[in-house]
Amino acid sequence: METHTGIAKKKRDDDEFRAAQVVIAGLRAQADAGEMVLAYFDEVGFSQVHPNRSAWKRKGGRHLIDAKRGKRLNVLAAMLSTGGLFSAKIWQSTTADIFAGFIGLLKEHVGKKITVILDNASIHKAKGIQHIIEFLEKQGVTLYFLPAYSPELNRIEKLWHLMKYTWMSVRCRDSKTLEVDVDEILDNFGTKYKFKF
Repeated sequence: METHTGIAKKKRDDDEFRAAQVVIAGLRAQADAGEMVLAYFDEVGFSQVHPNRSAWKRKGGRHLIDAKRGKRLNVLAAMLSTGGLFSAKIWQSTTADIFAGFIGLLKEHVGKKITVILDNASIHKAKGIQHIIEFLEKQGVTLYFLPAYSPELNRIEKLWHLMKYTWMSVRCRDSKTLEVDVDEILDNFGTKYKFKF
C-alpha cells in the first residue's frame, strides 16, 4: 500500500472500488450493531534489515545501515471491530494451509459470526483449502474479497505501514531482536500503539 498507491489507483476499477466502499460501510454498521465481528486481515513480512526508504545526510555523506541477511518473520493478523488484534508469527513462507488454519483459529478466538475482509492473494483462494473454507463458512465465517488494487480499503494496511516506518526504530536486527520488537507492538496494540482511521 505504501509504495505504489498511485499505480494501484490507475489500475483499479473505480466502480468496483466504490461498490466495495458501500459494502464495507454496511458491514461496519452490522458490526457496530453487534450482529457479527468484522476483521481486516492481511499478511506481512518483516526483514532483519530495516526498510530504508529515505534519510537525510550531509552533502557527500552516505546513509548506511548494516545489512545482515536472514529469514523473514511473517505475521498473519486480523484487526477486529471489537478493537482487538489477533495475530500469529511464523519463520517460514505463508501457505494456503497456514492461512486456512489461521482463519479457523480466528473464528475460535472470536466465538461468533465473523466477516473477514482480505485481498485476492492466491493462497486465499487455493483449491486445496476450499473444503476447509466451506466448513468455516458453515461455522459462520464469511470471506469478503476486496477488488483488485484497493489496499486502502483494508484498514490493517495502515498498521503495517506504522509498524515498519514509524514505530520500529531504524536499525539492523538479528532474528531474536526482530521478533521481540514485532511482539512489543502486536502485544501492545490498542494501548501503547494506537491510530485513528
